[in-house]
Amino acid sequence: MKQWIELYKSRVVSADEAIRATVRSGMRLFLTGNVSVPQQLLRALVEFAPQVKDVEICQALTVGPADYVSPEMEGHLRVNTMFISHNIRKAVQQGRADFTPVLLSEFPLLFKNGVLPVDVALIHVSPPDEHGFCSLGVEVGLTKSPAESAKVIIAEVNEQMPRTLGDSFIHVSRINYLVPANYPIPELPMGADSGDEVVQKIAGYCAELIPDGATMQLGIGAIPDAVLNFLMNKKDLGIHTELFSDGVIRLVEAGVLTNARKTLHPGKIVAGFILGTQKLYNWVNDNPLIELHRTEYVNDPFVVAQNERMVAINSAIEVDLTGQVCADSIGPKLYSGVGGQLDFIYGASRSKGGVPIIALPSTTTLRDGTVVSRIVAMLKQGAGVVTTRNHVRYVVTEYGIAELYGKTIRQRAQALIRVAHPAFRDDLRRQARELHYI
Repeated sequence: MKQWIELYKSRVVSADEAIRATVRSGMRLFLTGNVSVPQQLLRALVEFAPQVKDVEICQALTVGPADYVSPEMEGHLRVNTMFISHNIRKAVQQGRADFTPVLLSEFPLLFKNGVLPVDVALIHVSPPDEHGFCSLGVEVGLTKSPAESAKVIIAEVNEQMPRTLGDSFIHVSRINYLVPANYPIPELPMGADSGDEVVQKIAGYCAELIPDGATMQLGIGAIPDAVLNFLMNKKDLGIHTELFSDGVIRLVEAGVLTNARKTLHPGKIVAGFILGTQKLYNWVNDNPLIELHRTEYVNDPFVVAQNERMVAINSAIEVDLTGQVCADSIGPKLYSGVGGQLDFIYGASRSKGGVPIIALPSTTTLRDGTVVSRIVAMLKQGAGVVTTRNHVRYVVTEYGIAELYGKTIRQRAQALIRVAHPAFRDDLRRQARELHYI
């Protein structure tokens, strides 16, 4: 029998046993995220929490229930998140959880370089292969380096975790505790609003900017996914992105997404993690077309820039008339985080023939039913600037494309007013004149 098999068997424990054996008051834990949250380990941690104090949980985006940030956890568990996902937003805004701003490309480096030393990493992996290597599956980019830097690694070994390829493996000898599991990976479809007319118009304009042979980054949400529907007439597209979803499958099957003209990792789809449905998880399993890598590599702007014709498509909460892009807060109220937006916007802008795009609907509807413009004269007081006016190039709404690169403030204001909703254009012109922009 292979030596690693005996080692594996000796380290198999229940989730409760693993947590009780390792977690102590004052420790810092790393929690793998996205749809890869280790559900059994998290449940065991919540149940054990009353017995410890001041345990910090570092994470990025997580999907699923968040009992670990409930008011009852105060004094026991406290989340420190580098991206504010929906399930912990209320806790952050109420001061019961912490938020650390950081570029996604630098997120793993906080742990790897000892800025935030990790005592225990909670990760989620596939069963080991014949050589004893487990794959980190659907979440590699944000997990591998923090896990490797931890003093102790606890892995939930899920029979249903796909085996993804690339820089995605960890040997069982590196894992201190192995917790068997067998449950479906949560699904998170990206195209829920793909039938929305506004989304379709924005996606169509974005597609106009994408040349044959382009390498694409696709952010989270309906717009990037909808863009894929407009690319069937393109040739030899490629993917280098922090994440991708189901829409990629149909482009590969149609022969549009070949990765053949990529100047970095030709022939390969490169990403950090995936979000989607079971169909996607089945498709990526042992698929040599796919390579998942560490986010400090995938999102590094100077790596991104090595892809010629790099197209980056990212969203925003609001854009002001000078081109400043707010994507992480609503005024001073923290909403999400920088994510990979600046990594890819800057990387695409440095790429030969690159196309950095900020795409957003021209309006949004507030809770009281009021419709407001997302193209604004000035960002709300306290709003965070994710992409600066110096980095922005294209802003796309359902009313067209505003090209801002190399343009004066006067030209920018005029271009952005043209793609604002018609109901707000007169007021935006008035405010622009008051600000002496036009």
